[in-house]
Amino acid sequence: MSRAAPESQSGPNIQPPVLVAGHSDGVWLTPDGVVERLPLKRLKKLAEAEAPLICHARSTSTRLGGQPFRAYDILELFCFAFPAQFAVPTPAGLARYFGNALPKSPEGEAESLLSSVAACLDALGMETGVAGDRARRIAWAMARNGWIWGPAVLGALGVTDEEPHSTNVAAGLRVWTALSDWSDHQGPEAQPSSFPVSPAEARQRLTDLIGRDAEDRPQQADYTSAVSAAFQPRNVVDRPNVVLAEAGTGVGKTLGYIAPASVWAEKNDGAVWISTYTKNLQRQIDTELDRLYPDRSEKTRKVVVRKGRENYLCLLNLEEAVLGLPTRPENAVALGLMARWTLATRDGAVFGSDFPTWLADLLGRGRTLDLTDSRGECVYAACPHYGKCFIERAIRRSRRADIVVANHALVMIQAAMGGGADGMVPTRYVFDEGHHLFDAADSAFSAHLSGAEAGELRRWLLGAEERGRSRARGLKRRMEDLPAGDTDIWDHLEDVVHAARALPGPGWRNRLTSAQPTGPLETLLCRVRDQVYARSPDSNSPYGLETETNEPVPGLAEAAAEAGAALKRLAAPLSKLSEALANLMDDEAADLDTPTRNRIEAISRGITRRREQVVAWASMCGSVGEAVPPEFVDWFSVERSFGQDSDVGMRRHWIDPTIPLVATVFRPAHGVLITSASLRDGAGDPEQDWRAAEQRTGMPWLEDPPVRVQVSSPFNYPENTRVFIVNDVRKDRMDQVAAAYRELFLASGGGGIGLFTAISRLRDVQSRIAADMQQAGIPLLAQHADGIDISTLIDMFREDRDACLLGTDAVRDGVDVPGQSLRLLVFDRVPWPRPDILHKVRRSAFGGRTYDDMIARFRMKQAFGRLVRRQDDRGAFVLLDPMMPSRLLGAFPDGVPVIRTGLAETVAELRSFYAGGDRTEKQEPDNN
Repeated sequence: MSRAAPESQSGPNIQPPVLVAGHSDGVWLTPDGVVERLPLKRLKKLAEAEAPLICHARSTSTRLGGQPFRAYDILELFCFAFPAQFAVPTPAGLARYFGNALPKSPEGEAESLLSSVAACLDALGMETGVAGDRARRIAWAMARNGWIWGPAVLGALGVTDEEPHSTNVAAGLRVWTALSDWSDHQGPEAQPSSFPVSPAEARQRLTDLIGRDAEDRPQQADYTSAVSAAFQPRNVVDRPNVVLAEAGTGVGKTLGYIAPASVWAEKNDGAVWISTYTKNLQRQIDTELDRLYPDRSEKTRKVVVRKGRENYLCLLNLEEAVLGLPTRPENAVALGLMARWTLATRDGAVFGSDFPTWLADLLGRGRTLDLTDSRGECVYAACPHYGKCFIERAIRRSRRADIVVANHALVMIQAAMGGGADGMVPTRYVFDEGHHLFDAADSAFSAHLSGAEAGELRRWLLGAEERGRSRARGLKRRMEDLPAGDTDIWDHLEDVVHAARALPGPGWRNRLTSAQPTGPLETLLCRVRDQVYARSPDSNSPYGLETETNEPVPGLAEAAAEAGAALKRLAAPLSKLSEALANLMDDEAADLDTPTRNRIEAISRGITRRREQVVAWASMCGSVGEAVPPEFVDWFSVERSFGQDSDVGMRRHWIDPTIPLVATVFRPAHGVLITSASLRDGAGDPEQDWRAAEQRTGMPWLEDPPVRVQVSSPFNYPENTRVFIVNDVRKDRMDQVAAAYRELFLASGGGGIGLFTAISRLRDVQSRIAADMQQAGIPLLAQHADGIDISTLIDMFREDRDACLLGTDAVRDGVDVPGQSLRLLVFDRVPWPRPDILHKVRRSAFGGRTYDDMIARFRMKQAFGRLVRRQDDRGAFVLLDPMMPSRLLGAFPDGVPVIRTGLAETVAELRSFYAGGDRTEKQEPDNN
């Protein structure tokens, strides 16, 4: 088999060899068109000797089992030619993007890569005018610093001579100069009105959204009417209108709540905040809003997708990285691709927006994702790029938007801080994926005194103390050009700087490992580490270790007291400094311009947030060896990575994290809708199920009970789904577990997700079945094994209806794919909660075994709900655990056949089921 490489219409012919690596062998396509199937070892030697054309360098090198090698990665070329555009990072994904025939074999994938290269170069040949000039300047900077695609790209762009395009190579990367400024000329926004949304208005808006000729879905209309109760005027302070709405899969809850939310926003000139759990789900809601605002310019005005500051590209970070290019030329490719994306991006967010997350896998996190304001070092109005800042632009747009699509973490942190950058607190919330509120609150309202957290605080206060690490200006430098005002500010700042030196400094990990701590905080962490290792049953475990805080080892209580005192010495001047800044704004109110006032307010908010963190840490220190406050649980932990300590610290969590959730988010609101397809766990008794759902969402802490709404799925689950409990596969025999996954995936013809409770088990199964799956023509994707981030893996799985994916909880929570792409779910065992210290305390507080049962049912119910997305979907749920108790079967819809049988029988039943057969003689007799 042979085929000549295609020649681009606008660029030179690119004819490196092409490499496509599988799990057991791969394809090598030579420049003269000869195709060979070769073992991976042979491919590795060829790749190291001659730079091939590949797709996804990290994944390819991982499969070859070696170090990265020089190669023409087509994904780099794609990102340059089509910045801020999305394509699944596979040969088939690129072929689909370009409208080409999808490859059906590794040989076809190799040939399709050549066609995709030609398409990219042809597109670059169409770059003209200002856009073409900017592309040439960026490409020149990349090529001069060794970009392997440089000559081909410059040729496609029409640069044919040897002369430099610019005497300053990095000049082309200064793309921030081309960005427009955001406008802030409008006055303060008025508070929204309080006009109600009637069920009839909500139904009419729903009809407008879906069209009068759409499929009749009475459940969706009923849902829309019912949830409009959350958009009625509030009658009593701190007593919001709350609706708890469970809508089965297929009801169409997203458009169902968008309908009344959009009516309320229009009638009251206010914003409804729609919050979900993950950034992927944010993106899906944003897509649904195209129905409400089909005109892109109108949607830009009316809809804002909000994330935390750490999610947006910081232009000052980008500038400083570009300025460092002469000493770090290896960063040129990454910075060039970031520059191209910066000019094309919709909102500057590198997570959950138009930034291809797989690019960070290829170029490195430090050169891409870490260009965000992840360390809280923003200088606000003192930044030369403040007027172009993506973050500030998003904040200002959200003030005037009708719909703000946020995530649970941002909503909770912002509410705890008393509002956003302007102090405005939303009055109407929709919490989609409401079953995750408990976990999101648990993360948002916890405290962690660790070497990493405390070291990061020291860095924020003092700035970088190691040469060449980052700009990290420190609080003093961020404030140095503020108005002089009250001289007490500078005295308090000096006290802060002095007290901050008690925090762990650079190199703290090595000092803890060698038991040579410096300062009170490092001494505390060293003693904490001693106790964790002394009390852990397996101190050689590769995973994290933890132990209780009671009965401290010798020296720990004294170290905790000294650390607590040091933290109090830091909290005091932080408090005074924040107060002094507030006084400055009052005293200089007549003279402070708006940018300076905003900057002072931002610095003050940052100081307040970190002071609260320090106060929490001091309280934790005071509880070592003493009684922990009854609403909290404390413990010591050592986190490990690759067999080495990565962090040491103390943790404090609310036993019931919905207490602060209700206090900071729900009570100040006027209306709250909490919705999900799985709010109730299915324990058996409807009233008990509702009470459990209310407990998990904080309803007992409100004076008024919520409005309960339940709308059943329109899908015929008994007809279209099956549940199999395999009773002859030993969970402790990984060869049997792996064989079960292989045979089940083959029986379904792909389209399967394997869910694991431990990463080690996932990797073991992946290594055992990858070659067999490749031989069968079924792509196998694996979290923690393929060198690809989870969101990209889900995108790859969604695009290929025959692929299979192995993953953990993140896959279960984040996947939402067409039913044809997901037709089989396999759990390696009952997903019981991990029996750690936090769970042990909550188990005691929330009902013992019934609490364990609830969590396991929730996890299976959420996974099962992903199987059927349309009326004609068919899906099967398989559990490789004969110890599955019948009391957990409430996780599945009523009437779904539950079959306990052996693996061979399950495989046969699956083949019959997917072929349209129906044999259920071994159905589970009851759900008790």
